[in-house]
Amino acid sequence: MLQIAISGREEAEQSLVHISDIAEEPHEMLMPISGYDEMPLVSLDEAVKPLISLLPQIRDYAHAAKQRCKKPADNLTPDESASIMLYTMEWEPLDQCLYVVLNRTLRFKDRQQLKPWFLYLKLFLTALWRLPSTQKFIYRSVRFDLSRHYPKGKTVVWWGFSSCAVSVDVLKSQRYLKTSGAKTIFVIDCHSSKDISKHSYYPTKDQILLLCATQFRVLSSVYQGYGLHTVQLQEIQPKTPLLQPVTAVKRIPGKIKNTL
Repeated sequence: MLQIAISGREEAEQSLVHISDIAEEPHEMLMPISGYDEMPLVSLDEAVKPLISLLPQIRDYAHAAKQRCKKPADNLTPDESASIMLYTMEWEPLDQCLYVVLNRTLRFKDRQQLKPWFLYLKLFLTALWRLPSTQKFIYRSVRFDLSRHYPKGKTVVWWGFSSCAVSVDVLKSQRYLKTSGAKTIFVIDCHSSKDISKHSYYPTKDQILLLCATQFRVLSSVYQGYGLHTVQLQEIQPKTPLLQPVTAVKRIPGKIKNTL
């Protein structure tokens, strides 16, 4: 039986989990993410089949996502839109949600563990690349002091997909930022973020997503007092690609053709 939280309070808590998982990022360079683009572009139903052993309920949630994406925005296909919606869904147990397991796998040193994800990554990244990129300041937060990992001038990579808020006020409204204890807010100057609000299972708030393997330079790291640290990041282009680009996909009536 599908159990997805939909109340306002639950939605806010879900958003918090998405935004605050940055604490799981490794603080080292990993091998680039590649191999998925050689896979065919298939339906969401086909894309999740290799994941069933990892996520036993994934077919049920994929079906629910497709039922909600019959007339998607942004000129995406229903399967493309549903692949984004599936990423945004949360269910119990939390450690078996797609986005949790995918981001954990993207942060592993062993890239062989990504192979079962290749079909889904091809569909998901194709959908994201078709959305316009936006240049803006966005925000993430975590209830730990991570400032020692982000000294001024350091270059860092976030290997997982990064859910962000469009306003720092969204973070300040979260309960844990109002409590005592260490906290870190990241202020991110980015140029490749994707607005996935129209394709999210929780569409009431603006939702911004950074692609996996995004690289940054630390511009500043400041202690604000009362346990709060603020780290300012600027997205930069890596010297060599850390994420294999998606092959251009041209839609042809009755089929999909990949073109360079």
